[in-house]
Amino acid sequence: MMKPHEIIYGKMRKAKMKSTRSYNRLRWQVTISIFIVWLCHSASGQIHYSIVEEMRKDSVIANIADDLGLDNNQLSSRKLRIVSRSAERYFYINENNGNLHVKDRIDRETLCGAEATCLLTFDAVVENPFNNFKIRIEIQDVNDNAPQFFNIKTVFQIIEFTDIGTKFVLRSAEDPDIGSNSVQTYKLSDNQYFTLTENIRTDGSKYPELVLQKPLDRETQDNHELILTALDAGNPIRSGTTLLRISVIDANDNAPIFTQDMYKVNLKENIPGNSTVIMINATDNDEGINAQITYSLLKISEHNHHTGIFRINPNTGEIKTNGILDYEIRKNYELSVEAKDGGGLVAHCKVLVEVIDINDNAPEISITSLSSPIPEDSAPGTMVALIEVHDQDSGDNADVDCIILEDVGFTLLSLDTYYRLVLKNAIDREKVSSYNITIIAKDRGSPPLSSRKVLTLDVSDVNDNPPIFSKSTYVAYVPENNLPGASIFSIQASDPDTGDNARIIYSISCTVTETSSITSYLSINIETGVLYAQRSFDYEQNKEFIIEVTALDNGSPSLSSNVTLFIHIVDQNDNAPKILYPSPDTGGSAVFEMVPFFSEPNSLITKVVAVDADSGHNSWLSYHFIPMSDQNHFVISEYTGEIRISRTLCFKKRTC
Repeated sequence: MMKPHEIIYGKMRKAKMKSTRSYNRLRWQVTISIFIVWLCHSASGQIHYSIVEEMRKDSVIANIADDLGLDNNQLSSRKLRIVSRSAERYFYINENNGNLHVKDRIDRETLCGAEATCLLTFDAVVENPFNNFKIRIEIQDVNDNAPQFFNIKTVFQIIEFTDIGTKFVLRSAEDPDIGSNSVQTYKLSDNQYFTLTENIRTDGSKYPELVLQKPLDRETQDNHELILTALDAGNPIRSGTTLLRISVIDANDNAPIFTQDMYKVNLKENIPGNSTVIMINATDNDEGINAQITYSLLKISEHNHHTGIFRINPNTGEIKTNGILDYEIRKNYELSVEAKDGGGLVAHCKVLVEVIDINDNAPEISITSLSSPIPEDSAPGTMVALIEVHDQDSGDNADVDCIILEDVGFTLLSLDTYYRLVLKNAIDREKVSSYNITIIAKDRGSPPLSSRKVLTLDVSDVNDNPPIFSKSTYVAYVPENNLPGASIFSIQASDPDTGDNARIIYSISCTVTETSSITSYLSINIETGVLYAQRSFDYEQNKEFIIEVTALDNGSPSLSSNVTLFIHIVDQNDNAPKILYPSPDTGGSAVFEMVPFFSEPNSLITKVVAVDADSGHNSWLSYHFIPMSDQNHFVISEYTGEIRISRTLCFKKRTC
């Protein structure tokens, strides 16, 4: 078995791009890993491209044909194409030059949310011979989203006797971008009462806190309005603001405090509706109404919302499912919870919900390519179909095994998420003209789920069978003196092939004499095999014809068979007997035989010799005297023609 080799190609390209959501440069790099597989001498590989989101439609990412080492002149015949349920929406391949293009707007935030790495994966497939390549396109973030506060105005209350240095947690801004393009810092408008600090949660996100720097006096100023600005570190820097309206009140001097600033919980996707997710808790050191806490779920952003999926008990802090979770639609949720006391002070925390996959999706079978009909002379190992098997689940739940239900002479060869249906044995259309192949895909979940697909495969004919006669020889009997042009015999062959391969042409061959051929005596209808007499036969000239009939099919190349036909001419009584002795050529003179006078009865006098050119009964002769007077002294043998004395001859007519 050949050892796998890995070829790494690295490329760096830059292209200036313009967009209303400004970004200045496009970078991409290509890493190709090609593994030469021994089986069927095919190659599978992986290519990695890195592009920025929001590229313009029809932008060229790379020449994928060059990166795969494909001949541009063969792209159309090899059917280079993208196979994917999702990536076909965003990319396409130009069949003329092999360029990979952007097909539609790509928004990394819509595709991947806050995930650190955003990948679109598809297969580039070619045929003749078959190869498939895993293409991984990493979507790099550009700073196309500004930080955004959920409310353009935030109102809260602070009691006038609050100690200097007291901190008030503010709602953080959301930015669906990642890394430096997400929220990096906060700024507060200039004022003499408050400053701003930043804290970091356990997940690495920052949130602002308002710090009291100078004692408040409600009687002097009962309202303060500040501008809170959130900034990212993208290029260019984007920002968002909210108005902080602070009311100075009496009494409520303690804000609620959560036991944790962030909670994590794992839920199986099949959890029933109205199930408890988690119980969160905040405490407040005040008393009475100022210690009464009300809980609420806050929408974070359009990219990360939970509308209708979860609900919270405003009194207890119990979060329950309000809808159906589906791992295949969304794998995690980030809930923002607000606790507000009776005096108007608030605290916030996050609840991160991770959805755990269960085996709730059966594998999906797709026929990507099918060669039907397939010629019956296809060699074992010929690929018949390319089958893609996909399971929307993950882990073991997405690992799929594929088998053929019946033993019909085909086998499946695995190739990543694909299976190649190949011939295992030679096939014969004359025995089986079509196959119904049942393919079963079964995942490795618990319990396992399966699906099946029936693939109908027709077998096309090749000219692999010569015409066949039902007998090795044929015998025909034809009476002589027949009418010219009459049908005398029909001979037919059969061919198990079909179409032109089974269309038969008949011909005859045989030399009768040195000067005439069989065609002057016989002809054959080339389509029906009916033989006709070209002339009237004369048994006395030709008693038998031995001809060879050839049946030739119309395949390419043509195949033929021969058979021998014996034609016996049947005699008719068309010739009179001819007397050879005594010779009839005497000119009418009588023929005399000398008989001794004293001959004894039964003495042989002579013998009449005659012949008949006919045969069989028609040539059997009998001899008789023509009735005349005075012939009773002689007799003639009916069968031999011998003439003998029947009694003693009498002299001078005396009675003997």
